[in-house]
This record gives sequence, C-alpha cells and structure tokens, in this order.
Amino acid sequence: MPKQAAKKQPPSAVAQRFGAHMSTAGGLHTAFERAAAAGCDVMQLFIKNQRQWRAKPLDPQAIADWNAARKASSIGTIIVHDAYLINLAAPDERLFETSVAAFLDELTRCCQVGITAIVTHPGSHNGSGETAGIRRVAQALDMIYEAKGDCGVRTLLEVTAGQGTNLGYRLQHLADIMGAVKSPIALGVCLDTCHLFAAGYDLTTDDGYEAMMAEVAATVGLKSIKCIHMNDSKKPLGSRVDRHEHIGQGQIGREAFARLVTDPRLAGIPMILETPKEKDARGRDMDRVNLALLRKLAAAPAA
Repeated sequence: MPKQAAKKQPPSAVAQRFGAHMSTAGGLHTAFERAAAAGCDVMQLFIKNQRQWRAKPLDPQAIADWNAARKASSIGTIIVHDAYLINLAAPDERLFETSVAAFLDELTRCCQVGITAIVTHPGSHNGSGETAGIRRVAQALDMIYEAKGDCGVRTLLEVTAGQGTNLGYRLQHLADIMGAVKSPIALGVCLDTCHLFAAGYDLTTDDGYEAMMAEVAATVGLKSIKCIHMNDSKKPLGSRVDRHEHIGQGQIGREAFARLVTDPRLAGIPMILETPKEKDARGRDMDRVNLALLRKLAAAPAA
C-alpha cells in the first residue's frame, strides 16, 4: 500500500525561516546588510575566504563591527559553511592534518562571533574506501573538539551528491559518523535538496519524499536536522552531479519544495538558498525571487 504524504498544516503551524548564503566582501559585518536587502530571515556565510587555507585572525575591530551589525539586524539564525578545501576524510596525512587545523580555525572564529553552527561536507575518501573514510572523519572531529573544547558550536554534516569518492551521499554515512564520534551531541545534519536528488532520493513524488523522510528518521533522526539548503537541480535524479538551479526551474520542481515548506516535521528549521547569484530577465535579484516563491508555497492553503 503506498505511503501517505504528511497532511499539510495551516501556514501558522509550519512557519519557516528562509534565507540565503551571503557574501562577506568588505568584512564579515557586511553580510547583514546584504541579507536584509535580499529579504532574508536567516543567513549562511563563509567565516573566512573559502578558497584559501589560511586567513589573518579576526581582529577586535572586525568582531566589534560584527556585533554592532548583528545587534542592529533582524536576521535570526546564522550558519557558517566551511571552506571547500577542507577534507576531513583524507587518507593523506598532510592533507588530513591541514584540514583538521583549518576546520579548527573556522570553529574558533565561529566561537569568537557567537555563531553556533558550521556546515561541512563529510569529505572524500580518495580511494581508501567508504568505511575508512567514515572512520577518518570521526577521528578528525574527535581531534577538533578535544582541541577546542565546548564553545557551543555544532558541526552539521551535509548530505552530498556523491560525486567522485565523496562521502555523505547516503544518509547512513552521516549516521555512521555520528555513531563513531566521542561526542555525538556536537553534531547535527544539514540536508540539501539538490544533493539528495542527485544522490537518488526522489523528492518529486509523495512516495519518494516520504521514503526519504522515513530514512532520515531511521538513520540520523529528525531532531538532528538543523539546516536545509534549498536548491533545485540542473541535473536529473541519481546523476551524482551537484549543479544548483533556481527554485522551481530545475529537475526537482515547485511541487517538491511545496512539500518541504509545508511539512510540519520541518517547521522552524532554517531553509537557506545556495542558488546562483544573478538577476532575472526583469532585473530582479534572484535571491528575492526565490525567497518570495518559497514563502508563497509555505502560505498556500492546505490541499
């Protein structure tokens, strides 16, 4: 018998917090102004240059500017995404040690400005195998949290599209990492709609969506979801290729996003765009267009 989709609730019961990834060009504090202009309730950012291993430490003035901008802003939850160079699953010792040091630095920066969540891709095993890669990630996270101590920053393991030897394209990978670390309370999960779809999770049907949610519940647990990246996909289901598209303009489609934003199990979880930064044919900023569509879908009357 086909699984039934979760019954839609009134908009008031599934109020969401929507936002986008924001640039910090000109200083971390500038992200607040950009987020407000885009119409964000929440935002994601890089805490340092994502294309470099190292950056100068945050100076007192940068922290003061951040705190002042945050106090004046209505932006709620703020999430950091770590640098894409980092590979906590790396079998190569030099890359592993460099990645651990870089992630520890980003965690420290989060502590300095009061950000409590940082998203990371589990990494690539580079031929060592998934089991070895998962052990390596757990080892890295143990080293990082033992070195840093408890400063209240949770690491969110992000599901991936599964390109190459990347880990995280199955929810079980994330569950295995969470089960292997010494302090699982320090971890959470970030879902990504494009990544899930590219990895083979079919969000486009009621049955496919419910099967995915059932797997979330059975592996990492629904309570572990602390962030959702809202991205349509340029590539088809199961392609294992990560190419983001604007909401409703890709292979996933509007109906799937309507399920997500009206699912009471996901109410209140920050939903953050990582869609292309560009304008549409009418000159409108696409972050504003995408956010408006998500809010429209969330406010639609129950079927």
